Amino acid sequence: MKDETFAGALLMISAVIAIIVANSSQSSWYFDLLSTKFEIPFLALNLTIAHWVSDGLLAIFFFIAGLELKHELVHGSLSEKSRAIVPVVAALAGMAIPVLIFATLVRGDSQALQGWAIPMATDIAFALAILAIAGRKLPTEIRAFLLTVAVVDDLGAISIIAIFYSEKFNFTYLALTLIVLFFFWLLHRINKAHILIALPLALVAWWAMYKSGVHATVAGVALALLVPNKPRAGADISTAERCEAKVHPISVLLVIPLFAFVAAGVDVRGSGIIQGITSPIGSAIILALVIGKFLGIFGATYLFTRFTRASLNENLRWSDVSAIALLAGIGFTVSLLIVELSYEESQLLADAKVGVLAASVASSLLAVLLLRIQTRKTLT
Repeated sequence: MKDETFAGALLMISAVIAIIVANSSQSSWYFDLLSTKFEIPFLALNLTIAHWVSDGLLAIFFFIAGLELKHELVHGSLSEKSRAIVPVVAALAGMAIPVLIFATLVRGDSQALQGWAIPMATDIAFALAILAIAGRKLPTEIRAFLLTVAVVDDLGAISIIAIFYSEKFNFTYLALTLIVLFFFWLLHRINKAHILIALPLALVAWWAMYKSGVHATVAGVALALLVPNKPRAGADISTAERCEAKVHPISVLLVIPLFAFVAAGVDVRGSGIIQGITSPIGSAIILALVIGKFLGIFGATYLFTRFTRASLNENLRWSDVSAIALLAGIGFTVSLLIVELSYEESQLLADAKVGVLAASVASSLLAVLLLRIQTRKTLT
């Protein structure tokens, strides 16, 4: 819980600093820095700092997300069908309804529709941090339900990025990626995956994935799913647990704060905030994340448990499901990534970022309010 609280706080602080700098006298320095290119000639890579963070470092965040996903599938909340079915159905509806709302509100604008996947995602770190801060006295089943929803959301978002937001595929590099991933898996299979071999292979897999046209962050998930998460004979912990222990601090202390600093900076001086919130795309994102997520998750949970044999965990109340549905409206990290992938035109990009930030703040405040009310009721 302490780690989640710290991670969420660091994320929020980085985002706030980015917004302050982007709206200060140093804004030109900030935007010039993000657009500065850094080249690695022998790898044929010449990316801006912003792209090095979103395409490169963010793969580490997705590696951790992949490890968490595999753990939940094998040992956690997704390992038993009876436990997983309700939150999985809720998560699927929580992705579909926001997309439908967004697409309906911006229909007719083909450029705006490119961002249809923006309201799908849930920021695991942000949502769990809010729950850890405001709902620490509430049943642990709330966290398990929220984690399942967030993991399924991220899996959906990763799949969407790989399929719909990747550039034209280069099948030679894609084949190279698969070959490298095979050797990465084989090394773990024969217990020869020393860090001096596994790390270079992982970097080559990332590079080949980037050159293939598939968004490079997908490499992080693919690598994570190939890491064994069962302890070998004589070992106390699995390779996946060792990897997570070593890489998680890098993700929390470096990757997520840096991405927040890079992605959250939007110039809203003058009427920028009002422009962003009231613009067709900004308002569509806000309504899709705040209302769409709530309707999708709460509505699907109610209908599924009402008309099937599935049931809500006995330790969960409907007010808990409401809080989870609100927390799931915190899109932030992955939503901002999809914004970056969807739009090139500066005004659309700015409006969409304001929409994501406003929706994340609104969902956070509503969730905190509800969690505080529930905590008081629990203690009385």
